[in-house]
Amino acid sequence: MPRARSAATLLAAAACLATAMTLPARPQTTDLTIMVFQGMQNLPQLAAKSQGFFARRGLNVDIRIAPDSDELREGLAHGRYQIVHAGVDNAVAMAEVAKIDIAIVMGGDNGFNRLIVQPEIKSYADLRGKTVIVDAPDTAFAFLMYEMLRRNGLNKGDYEIKPVGASFRRLDVMLKDKTAAAAMLNMPFTLRAAAAGLGDLGSAVEALGPYQGTGAFVLRKWAAAHSDVLVRYMQAYIEGLRWGVDPKNREQAIKLYVDALKLDEAMAARTLAVAAHPTDGLTRDARLDPDGFKNVLALRANVMKQWAGSPPAPEKYLDGSYYAKALAGL
Repeated sequence: MPRARSAATLLAAAACLATAMTLPARPQTTDLTIMVFQGMQNLPQLAAKSQGFFARRGLNVDIRIAPDSDELREGLAHGRYQIVHAGVDNAVAMAEVAKIDIAIVMGGDNGFNRLIVQPEIKSYADLRGKTVIVDAPDTAFAFLMYEMLRRNGLNKGDYEIKPVGASFRRLDVMLKDKTAAAAMLNMPFTLRAAAAGLGDLGSAVEALGPYQGTGAFVLRKWAAAHSDVLVRYMQAYIEGLRWGVDPKNREQAIKLYVDALKLDEAMAARTLAVAAHPTDGLTRDARLDPDGFKNVLALRANVMKQWAGSPPAPEKYLDGSYYAKALAGL
């Protein structure tokens, strides 16, 4: 009898071993520190973390909130963050100004930017001689403001520019300092601004055309050495995005916004409705908008006079190989 039990035990162990050998190996857990700007656009990361999509792909992701573009860019350059999500003009600035070899690897959204003003500002002309506030004066969404002002008769020198940091800081400054006449804000800070009685001179995309706002970018050297990690991260991100905009998960997604952005439930629901819009919300599967990116380069060329002639081809800054591999594996 003991021999029979022993044989059965060995057979069972052999069967378990054979089964284990046929299962795919779970990726070794990798720590990642990423940096994002606070806002509606973080739904994919929030969902990927809360629903275990990062964990199932062997990733332990520490999500840091950017205080401003300078810290985000410098932190990426010095390895404090491995992946960052921000206005992709920041990546162009790293390549052209700081001469850092970066790659934009994924899209995200059009920025959802609106030109928010103090209640007494009723027109662009009312901004003459006033102070406008920006994250950093030489990149991304500041360029949208300058161009909207230029097209409405205000050139640099007609207003003062004051850098104060990310959207949450810009809104806070506008609410406390009435001399801060205007700022470019995105969701949900535009909703908070409206609720506080601030004015709105309109949408950047409606005024200027397609625009690639948030995107993911990395150091090329890091991506080449950690391609599997980057692909797994992008897959979990896309899974989080798909989960977040799925109507079946509406209540849970609203709760993510309530907790992460400190919104009341009604404002979180309005934020999700914009994020999940099938054509005007977060870009499906985080694809990059080619026309929007060309407009990013055109704005930099116009405002900064970065290049003597036309801007370089977009491919100088893009690497779609990791995204293609990530999408193919889903």
